[in-house]
Amino acid sequence: MITTGTIRRLTTPLMLAVLIIQTSPLMARSMTPRIEPRLAFLNAPLRENSFKPYSRKPSSAALKWADKELKRMSIEEKIGQLIAVGLNATFLNQNSEAFKDLRHQVMDNHVGGIVLFRGPVYESVMLVNRMQQLAKIPLLISSDLEAGAGMRFDDTVNFPWNMAVGATANPDYARRQGELTAREARALGVQQIYAPVADVNNNAANPVINVRSYGEDPAEVAKLVAAFVLGAQRGGVIATAKHFPGHGDTATDSHRGLPEIDVTRERLNSVELVPFRAAVNAGVGAVMDGHIGLPLIDPTAITPLPRDVKLGPIETDEAGEIVSEKGTMPTTLSPVMNKILRNELGFDGLIVTDAMSMSGLTLYFTQEEASIRALEAGADLLLKPADTDAAFRGVRDAVKKGRLTEKRIEESARKVLAAKYDLGLIEQRITPLDEIDRIVGGKETLELADEIAAHAITLVRNDAALLPLNLPPTATVFNLAITNGDDRSFITQPFVSTLARSGRKVVTIVLDDRSSEAEVKKALDLAGRADLVIASLYGRVRTGQARSVALPEPGAKVLATLIDRQTPIVGISFGNPYLLGSFPKLQTYLVAYGDMQSLQEASAEALLGQIDVTGHLPISLPGLYPRGTGIQLKARPKK
Repeated sequence: MITTGTIRRLTTPLMLAVLIIQTSPLMARSMTPRIEPRLAFLNAPLRENSFKPYSRKPSSAALKWADKELKRMSIEEKIGQLIAVGLNATFLNQNSEAFKDLRHQVMDNHVGGIVLFRGPVYESVMLVNRMQQLAKIPLLISSDLEAGAGMRFDDTVNFPWNMAVGATANPDYARRQGELTAREARALGVQQIYAPVADVNNNAANPVINVRSYGEDPAEVAKLVAAFVLGAQRGGVIATAKHFPGHGDTATDSHRGLPEIDVTRERLNSVELVPFRAAVNAGVGAVMDGHIGLPLIDPTAITPLPRDVKLGPIETDEAGEIVSEKGTMPTTLSPVMNKILRNELGFDGLIVTDAMSMSGLTLYFTQEEASIRALEAGADLLLKPADTDAAFRGVRDAVKKGRLTEKRIEESARKVLAAKYDLGLIEQRITPLDEIDRIVGGKETLELADEIAAHAITLVRNDAALLPLNLPPTATVFNLAITNGDDRSFITQPFVSTLARSGRKVVTIVLDDRSSEAEVKKALDLAGRADLVIASLYGRVRTGQARSVALPEPGAKVLATLIDRQTPIVGISFGNPYLLGSFPKLQTYLVAYGDMQSLQEASAEALLGQIDVTGHLPISLPGLYPRGTGIQLKARPKK
C-alpha cells in the first residue's frame, strides 16, 4: 500500500509523471487513443496563486468552447456532465471493484464531476488525477469545505465553525477564510466548494445546522456570507451558498427525513432569503438547493415510497430515518422555489442539489424520478446520487420519451462546461503533488484559525466569578469531558495540553454513550475531591445521527448531579451553544462553538486569563440570554 509518507518521497516531476501515466495493461489498451493528447497537461508549469478570480458570468471564450463541445457530444455525454459522484478516497488498486466502479462512472456514464468526502490528502489527489486522466472532458471536483480543508482532508487545518466567526462580528475574517480555503482547495485539485452556509439558525432545536451557521440575525449572516463569497471566488473557486431557501428553522435533519419550514412568503423574504440575496449580489457562482418542504409556498403533496421500492438508508440507518406520511415537495424538486431563486433573486449561475442520497429524497422518490424532477425544476448539477446508474438511466430515458428535451439538458451542460473552461481545467486538469505541502496547512492558515478562535470565545455567564481562574498551583482540577462522538481517547487533548503547559495539573475522565455505571461513579468521586470542575461539553453536530448536538446520558447525569451539589463548575461548550438550556443552573458558561484545536486552545487561554474574552453570542439562548450577550474580560498583565 502506498502511504502518505511514501508519496511525499516520490513526488519529483519524473515520478509524478510515472504515477499518473502508469496503468494496467488492460487499461492501457483501452485508453491509448485518449491519453496521448493529454500528455501536455503533465508538463504544465507548477503554479501558485495564479488561478484567476471566478466570475459567475461566463467568458465569451468559455461559451464558445462549450458550444463547440456540445455539437460533438452524444446525449449520454451531455447528461453525464450534470452528475457528480461522491468519493471517500483511499488507496485503490486498479483491479479493485471500487476502482472499476469509479472508472465506469467516469468513462461509461461520462459523469461531469466528483464530490470529495473524507480522505487522506495524497490518496484523494492521486485518485482524482487518475480519473481526470480517464475523463474525456475535465472533471469538476468539489467538496464541502465549510470549515476549510480540514473538514474533508485528513491532517489539514480546520477553521472554526461559522458561528465562531459570527461571534466575532468581523466580515474580514469570513473574507480571509474564503480566500485561504480557495487557495488550499485549488492546491488539492478542488475547484468548487460547498460553502458558505447561508442558513439563518433561528431554531435552537436544529439538529444539523447549528454552529455551521453564522447566526440568527439575517442581516449579520448576509454580511458574512457575502464576504466569504468575495474571498473564495477571488481565490479562484466556485463558491456555493447553501441550503436554499434556508435550513436554519428546521427540527429535522434532511439526512434522516424531510424537514419542513411552515412559513409565509413574507417571512421567507425577511429572514431565510436575506443571506441568499446577499450571496447572489456578491456574485456567488452556485447555490445549493436543500431537501426542504415549504407547504405554504409549494403545497404539492408527496407520499413515502413503499418499503419494497425505496432504497435503504445511506446517510443514516434504519433506526435513524424519520418518515412522515404528510410531505410536501422539497426545494430540490420544486419549480416554484427555483423560479424564486432565478426570477426574483436574479440568480443565473449553477443550481446544485444537496446529496441525492439523503433520506429527505430517498424516502419519497426513486433515484430515477428524483433526478428527472430536479432537472425539470431547474437544477443544473445532481450531486452524489444514491445509485448513479439509476440517475443516469432515468434522465436518459426521460429524454428518449420526450419528458425532458435535449435542449433542457444542453442548457445545464453549457453552464457546467463554461465553468470548467473559466476555472482553467481545459489547460490543466492534473494537480501537481509537490505543490500541496507548500500551500496546504501553512502558517497563514494556522494563524487565521487561531485569530478567529481567540476573538470568538464568548463568556455568557460568570455568576460565581470563577473566571479567569484564580487557583493556587496546588489546586486540584477535574475535567469532566462529555462527548457525543466516538473520540474519547483523544478529543480533549488540545484543551488539556494547553492547561498543562501553563502548569495546571488536570485529571480528565471522558464519558460517552458507552460509559458504564462504574465510570459514572468514578467521575462523581473525582469531582467531589476537586477544588474545581471543568465541564467540557462536546455536544456537536453529527449529520444523520439521531442524537445530534445532544450530550449522552451518562455524562448529562453526572453534570446534573454536580450542579445539584453546588459544585464549583466551569462549563465550556465545544459545540452546541444552546446546551445551557438543558442545564440552566450552571453558574459559569463559556461558548467555544466547536472542538477545533484553535478553539480548544483559545478556551484554555481564556480560562487562564491569557487572552481577552471578547466574543458575543450571534444567537439567543431561548429564555436565558439574547443575541449579543457576551461578558468582556481583559487578559491578566503578563509577568
